[in-house]
Order: sequence, then structure tokens, then C-alpha cells
Amino acid sequence: MAHRPKRTFRQRRADSSDSDGSQEPLAEPGEPRPAEEEPPEGRGAAVAEGPLGRRGRRGRRGGVWASSRRAATPARDDLASGATESRTVDLSADEEDVTCHSSESKAERSSSSESSSSQEETEFSSIVTIPDATFIRAARRKRELARTQDYISLDTKYSSTISGIKQTNDEDPESEPDDHEKRIPFTSRAQTLRQRLAEETRTRNEEASEESQEDENQDTWEQQQMRKAVKITEGRNINLSHSSECQIVKKFDTSISFPPVSLEIIKKQLNRRLTLLQETHHSHLREYEKYIEDVKNSKSAIQKLENSSSETQSFKFYKTMKIYVDNLISFLDEKIINMQEIESSMHALLLKQSMAIMKRRQDELKHESSYLQQLCKAETSTNGSVTTDEKTQWILEEIESRRVQRREARALSGNCSHQEGTSSDEELSLPDMNDFKKSQGDILQAHKKIFEDVHDDFCKIQNVLLKFQQWREKFPDSYYEAFISLCIPKLLSPLIRVQLIDWNPLQFDSIGLKQMSWFTPVEEFMANSMKNSKNEDNSDKKILSAIINKTVIPRLTDFTEFIWDPLSTSQTSSLIMHCRVVLEHSTSENEVNKSKQDLLKSIISRMKKAIEDDVFIPLYPKSFVENKTSPHSRFQERQFWSGVKLFQNILLWNGLLPDETLQELGLGKLLNRYLIIVLLNATPGPAVVKKCNQIAVYLPEKWFENSAMRTSIPPLENFIQFLLQSAHKLYESELREEVKEIILILVKIKALNQAESFIEEHHLDHLKSVFIEA
Repeated sequence: MAHRPKRTFRQRRADSSDSDGSQEPLAEPGEPRPAEEEPPEGRGAAVAEGPLGRRGRRGRRGGVWASSRRAATPARDDLASGATESRTVDLSADEEDVTCHSSESKAERSSSSESSSSQEETEFSSIVTIPDATFIRAARRKRELARTQDYISLDTKYSSTISGIKQTNDEDPESEPDDHEKRIPFTSRAQTLRQRLAEETRTRNEEASEESQEDENQDTWEQQQMRKAVKITEGRNINLSHSSECQIVKKFDTSISFPPVSLEIIKKQLNRRLTLLQETHHSHLREYEKYIEDVKNSKSAIQKLENSSSETQSFKFYKTMKIYVDNLISFLDEKIINMQEIESSMHALLLKQSMAIMKRRQDELKHESSYLQQLCKAETSTNGSVTTDEKTQWILEEIESRRVQRREARALSGNCSHQEGTSSDEELSLPDMNDFKKSQGDILQAHKKIFEDVHDDFCKIQNVLLKFQQWREKFPDSYYEAFISLCIPKLLSPLIRVQLIDWNPLQFDSIGLKQMSWFTPVEEFMANSMKNSKNEDNSDKKILSAIINKTVIPRLTDFTEFIWDPLSTSQTSSLIMHCRVVLEHSTSENEVNKSKQDLLKSIISRMKKAIEDDVFIPLYPKSFVENKTSPHSRFQERQFWSGVKLFQNILLWNGLLPDETLQELGLGKLLNRYLIIVLLNATPGPAVVKKCNQIAVYLPEKWFENSAMRTSIPPLENFIQFLLQSAHKLYESELREEVKEIILILVKIKALNQAESFIEEHHLDHLKSVFIEA
């Protein structure tokens, strides 16, 4: 065809009821059918009442297949008649009755059109043959003509609607009338067309969406039916072929001849088969033995690797140590800033306190000295009055109140031999003391929080040393090759510095070096190394000295240079005690240490500064100092004994500082420059002898241990001359006991030649026994 009309599927609605519409016979396109016409009776009516007749919207297309199965209604057009003649279903009368009865009973039991259709298809699937191509084309042609809406084909032949004629045609197909004899109901035909057009126009919009789905469902249904028919046909062919093959197999061809069989042939075949089996068995045995041997070797290799794989163990250990050291270093890098901040805060607090005390002492000394100077001028002048400002008066009152408090404290303790001027005068006022304690408490609280979030393996020195001790015990060669003894002091230095934040070596009750928590683990680590190592040049024995040089000595240097007060005997004694212990462990024999040299230089520098800034002994006329109760005499006495106290503190460093340095500081700059001048201006008497005796007591005995010495050391030459002059004056004043005291002082400082000359000059033979005792 040149033009194929649009394919649509539409269900014609019945005017009366659903049952009438389901019984409407299949009509050709364009053929009118009166509404009052009854459906034809007979075989076509029976088929129409079946499941295929009640298929619903499938009505027309399903009818084609139903007609092909039942062969009830012959096609009227040429193509349909040719197809019917070639593909007629051969059914007997009994089978038709059974089929119709079955269809009617199933229609009565089921109200659903889909279930009845499937039952009918199942029933007829066993007897239906596949329609040929000609019949299918004729049916498709009929459906296409039925779907045409725009025109009515004039070439189509319509079947008669009269039941009588239809029955005649069914009985005798050859008696069909010619075309000119057929009745053409024009009027009813035109009327039916208008009704159809009106109905189709009215339902077009409602069923447009449903028709496409119905078309697809119909095609699917046709394909399913085709597949079912093909499967049934193939199954029958397979059964026939199988049965034929079975019949062929069961037949035995007697014409076939077999070779002769003897016992020898069977025996050879069995032997050959046995040989092959034995060879296979032997090969399997060899493979099995090989596998057993491989398993044994694998197990032994695994056991050997697990037990004696030093490379694997060393790799695991080195990897673990690397991770640990990396974590330790990162932890120290993170905490070192906080450590330095807290350490600086504590140092600044102590420095502030020390500077405040020293500044107060110097200011008080200046104000008191200026007041006494004004008092001297006032006494020598005609007016005799002294005017002082309020600040000076307040300072003098403060000085006197602190002295009274110290006197009361000494009286309670029973110390009656104290000399005015030898006290340190380090007392702070109550507000200043409270502020200092509060600031110190805040710093110590922050100090405790430094390692609050750190595991003990990284912040406890014994745990850190345990890691390296395991390394030294397991792999000593790599331990010493890596110079771990040089690395440990650097790793432990931040941890030790944290412990030294609250350590003040200037306090007499401060903890000693050997009592610190880190000292014992380091000593044990070194002792274990010396015990297990036969090498005398073991580098681990220098770990403690390296830690002290790197951590402790710099801390002492800071205290000595900025906070230590050389005029304080308590601070000096405590500092000397700690320095002796630290310097004892800091260096080995014949080893020069830079940190130690820096500490000693800071001590010497600080003592020089104290001599220059804090020693002040004024000289007043004898008329002002003869009266021991006068302010001038009392002030001079306090300053003299303050100088003697500094002289004592300097000479306490004997054994730590070189003798030449101590003699230069104590004898050259302090004794000969300040103390001798005061003694020379004083009147010889018991007071002067007491002062000279106290100076001689502070002189180190080590300087005079040489028994061959007949003369004293050169820096004491001025002091010896003053003693001889005082002895002559005392002898003239007939103060025999004081002369004997001076002779004893000369003997003690090894001025034996001068003492003998004095005894011989004054004929003091009873004093010669002093030389024997010396």
C-alpha cells in the first residue's frame, strides 16, 4: 500500500449493555449493523460467548485468533477465504461439543476476562497448529481495515447480516450470491457511520492514552502465543526423534563382526593397564614426598626466621626507636617555648626581689651617711642644728625598726656575740612579701601544668633512659656508633630545666644536686653501662657531667650574676655548697669546661662589683668616734664589720677560686684598701685586737700549710706591719694579754721572723713557747 493509515485500536461501545457488546459479531469496516439486530446463533454465537468473545478491549484482534482456532466463521474477502482453505482445523463433532461445553462452563465459573482467556489458551494449546503466513497476512489486513477511521474501503466485501444467509453460507460455501445480488443497506449504513463517528469523536480524548498500551499488550500476547505454539511443536519433534533413536539403539546389528578375543590378549591388556597404574602411583608418591619435604623446609624456615631473625628484630627495634625519638623531639619542640616562658618569669621575679633589697640598702646607706655628714657640720658650726627632710627621717626610722627586730630575734635565739653590721638586712615588708609569694605561687602552678597532658614515657627521665638502655643492651655496636651519649644530655636538658624552675640555690634549705629526682636515674644508667662494657673509654660515663655542664651550671651562673648578694652570708654559703657539688661532677680530670669557666668568671665579677658598690667605711675625726655611743662611731663600726663580713664571704670561696684571685680580692682590694685604714685610725686597744683576730680567723689555713715558711704571703705585709705597730703600743701601755694575742696572730699567718724579732726586742722569753705550739 502506498499509504498506511494510522494504527489505532478502539473498542466499540454497545448501546444497550456489556453483554450485548460482547456478543456482537465481528464486522468488516464500514458495514452497518442495526442496534436491534440479534447476534447470530450457532457455532459463531458459541464462540462469541467464550473467553475470547469477552476479552474486553481486545475484542477485534482477539477475535481473529479465536476464529482461526475454531474455524467457525469463514472470511468473506478473497485473502481470508484463501487462508481458510489452506489452514482449516480438522476437528470432529465430538471434539467441538467438548470444546464448546468446556468454554461455556469456564465462562460461568470465572468473572474475570483475563483468567478465562488464559484457561482457553491452555486448553487449545495442545490441538492448535500454527497458522501459515497467508492466513496471518489476511487477518492483519482485516485488522488494518477495521482500524481505518477516515474512509470506508469500497473494495471490501461485507458479509450478510441475515442469520439465514449466514447459516446457508456456512453450510455451503459454493452457494454464495454474486456481488450484484448482495443487499446493500445504504440508509442504515449511513446512519451507523454517523453514530460511529459521533461515538469515536466523543471517546477519542478519553481513550487515546489507553489505546497505545492496549496495542502493546496485544502484540505481547500474540508473541507469547506464538512462542507457546513453537515450544509445543519442538517438544513433539524432540519426543518423536528420541523415541525413534531409542528404537534404533535397541536394535542390534548382527552383521557386525568383532576381532577374536583370547586369554593372552586379555592378560596383556590387564598387565599394560596395571603397569600404567603403578607408574602413576609411583609418580604420585614422588610428588607427595616432595610436597612433604617442602612443608618441612617451609616450617623450619619460618621457625628460623621467627627465632633468629636479627635483621627483622633490629629493623623493628630501630623503627620503634625512630618513631619514639621523633615523637620525643616534637614534644620537646612544642613544650620548650612554654618552659622558657615560665623559667624567665621565675628568674625575673627573683631578680626583682634581689634588686629591690640591694637598692634599698644602697639608698639607706646614702641617706644615713648624708645625715651624719650634716650632723658633723652642724656640730662644728655655730648653729648646732640639723634639718632633715621627711624622706630621710622616714628611712632612718625604718632602718632602726628593722635593727630592733633583729636584736630581739637574736636575743630570743641566745646569740649575744653578734656584731652590729654583720646582719644581711634582707627583710621585706609584709605587702612585698605577700606579693612575692602570690606571684611565685602562680608561676609554680603553671609549672605543674607543663607535662599535664604528656605520657610518662616522654616526660619522666627514668622512662626515657630505659628506652636507650634497651638499645644499648640489644644492639651495643649501633648504640655507640650513633654517639647516643652525646645525644642524651640534649634530650634530657629540657626535662631537667623544668625541674630546676623552682630550685633556688641561694636558699640554705634548697634541695641538693644528689637529691634531685633526675640525678639517681642518670647515675644508674651510667653504672649499668660501665658494668656491662669492658671498654675503658666508655662514652656513657660522661653523660652526667655533660648534663650538669649543659643544664645545671648555666642555672647557677644566672643566679650568681644577677640574683646573688655577696654581702649575704647565708646566700653565699648555700651557693658555695651547691657549686662544690656541681663542679665536682661537672668535669673529669684534665678537662677544661667552658660552662665552669663562665660560672667562676661570674662569681669573681659579682664580688668585684660588691666591693666597689657596697663597701663604704667613712673616716670621722677622733673626737666623733672616741665616744662609742655616738652615731658616727656606731655607723663606722657597722660599716667596718660589714666589710669584714664581705671579706669572710670572699674567702669562703677557697678551693673553688684560685688563691691568687682570692688574695687579690680579699686582701688586696678589701683588707689593704678599706679595713687597714680604719684600724690605723683607731686607738690600739682590746677592740682593735679583736678586729685583727677576727680578720686572721677568716684567712684560709691552706695558705699557711707550708712548714718551711718563715714569712707570710706578700698581700699580708701591710697587715703584719699594723700588727707590729699595735704590739709596740700595747706593750707600752702594759697590755700584756693583747700583746700575746698579736704574737699569736703573727704566728698563725706564718710571720715567724717578725714575731721573733719583736720577742727578742722586748725580751719576752715567756712567749717563745708560742713558737713551739705553732
